[in-house]
Amino acid sequence: SWSSKKQDCTSMSSAEAEYVSLSACYAQVLSMRTQLTDYGFHFDKIPMYCDSKAAIAISCNPVQHSRTKHIDVRYHFIKEKVEKGIVELFFVGTEYQLADLFTKALPVERFQYPVRRIGMRCLTPAELEALANESA
Repeated sequence: SWSSKKQDCTSMSSAEAEYVSLSACYAQVLSMRTQLTDYGFHFDKIPMYCDSKAAIAISCNPVQHSRTKHIDVRYHFIKEKVEKGIVELFFVGTEYQLADLFTKALPVERFQYPVRRIGMRCLTPAELEALANESA
C-alpha cells in the first residue's frame, strides 16, 4: 500500500532527510517481512539500498554525533537494526536508481537502463498497431 505524503518532520540536511526516509522505508519493509514470514518465507538480512552515503554513515555509526543528536529518537531504530545485523545498507548511485524512471525526465540513455532492468519494452506505433490487430 504505497502512498505519497509529506513527512511529519523538518530536516536540517539532505542526509538527515534520507536517514528519516530510511527509517520510514524499514517500517514498511518490516511489515512486509512479518507477513512473508507468516507465509513460511525466512530472511537472514534485509538488504536496503540508498543513494545517500551520508545517511548510510549515520545508520552504521554507533556513536551519536552533535550533528545527529537532534534527530527524533523514533528515527534511530534503523541504526539499531543495522547494529544487530538485521538490515544491511548498500549505496546505489543515482545512475542505477530504478525509481527515477517514474519520477524524473531522463535522457534516452538513462531511460533505457531502468526500462531494461525492470523488463519493460518500448514499442513503436507499428508494433502497437500489430498487437492491437492480433487481439482483435
